Amino acid sequence: MPVLVLCFAVLLVIGVLLSEIAHRTILSSTVIFLVGGFVLGPGVLDVLHVQQGDAAVSVLAELALFSVLYSDGMKAGLGELRRAWRLPGRALLLGLPITLLLTAFVAHWLVGLPWLEAFLLGAVLSPTDPVFAAAIVGRGEVPARLRHLLNVESGLNDGLALPIVLLLLSAAGAQGSGGWQLAEELLLGVAIGIVVPSVVILLERVPLLAATESLQPLLPAATGLVVLGLCLTTQANLFLAAFTAGATVASLSPRFKKEFERVGELVAEQLKLVGILVFGALLTPTFLFRDVGWEGWLFAVLALVVARPAALYLSFLGSRFPLKEQVAAMWFGPKGFASVVYGLLVLSAGIPEGDHLFHLVGATIALSVVAHSSTDVVVAGQFADSEAKS
Repeated sequence: MPVLVLCFAVLLVIGVLLSEIAHRTILSSTVIFLVGGFVLGPGVLDVLHVQQGDAAVSVLAELALFSVLYSDGMKAGLGELRRAWRLPGRALLLGLPITLLLTAFVAHWLVGLPWLEAFLLGAVLSPTDPVFAAAIVGRGEVPARLRHLLNVESGLNDGLALPIVLLLLSAAGAQGSGGWQLAEELLLGVAIGIVVPSVVILLERVPLLAATESLQPLLPAATGLVVLGLCLTTQANLFLAAFTAGATVASLSPRFKKEFERVGELVAEQLKLVGILVFGALLTPTFLFRDVGWEGWLFAVLALVVARPAALYLSFLGSRFPLKEQVAAMWFGPKGFASVVYGLLVLSAGIPEGDHLFHLVGATIALSVVAHSSTDVVVAGQFADSEAKS
């Protein structure tokens, strides 16, 4: 653990110092941590001693995903959902399930996975993450409609895919996840995610109870920690609780949401980068160049260039969405941090095809990070050129 902390700290300093250059080039903080983990991991320099199945890896991944889902839930308030219904709604309600189905079909047809495991793989790889395409989401020359679509879609699809992943894991025979037990864990997680923030927000409105301005950002963060602690104590599903809690905060108190953005998203981003670093260390040369196999790499390519684009093309039919923006949205479906952690959940679940699924997830995410992080600036520049010509 001390070595992991040191490696993370050094890479974080490097990433921050290079962030201005990264904003103008194909470099990104995600690539720095993924490549850093690969180079420092067991297969190259052997500085980070990380192995599949390590308890520390699972704990870090769970904490990181909890914080990410809590932040993502903040984008799922009732107000945000009303404003985001049209194009993001198509991408979420049509694009996500179609992506899942097409990915499962490719996995079954090409790799030979049984249908249940193929659907599980599709669910794991259906969420997207705008961090891997920061130049698209964060640049003013990119049309606001496209930036909004990708941002809202990626903020919500982690939470929408989660119940599907858990249910399919249970059906595949995951250890300790029987049907009724899983249902109880999910329902308890939703209940905690609704009740805890609601109580805290009501208490904060009591005249005698008020936080000073300097400490106000800590209140939504502390609320998240209470949710986390209760879930760990009661065995409630902490991921669904995190997303529900974030959505409850955003719905009941937009001010809480704004306060959380000042500190919470930075914390979530750091935990996400820790997870990417550990994931990179698991991608040893043996993992990538021997264990995955040519079928695995071909699957990864088809998942990126066929499944996602075809799903969004079908979702946008009849929408009058400009073709150029539509193509950009179809391409920028980067496989994000949620897929990393869902893959680790599959690996630790003890299902027969777990190791094979994790190899396919790892290959797809690695290829996605390289492909999307190296093309976001180029595509953003195309929009800038079009704007200049007009």
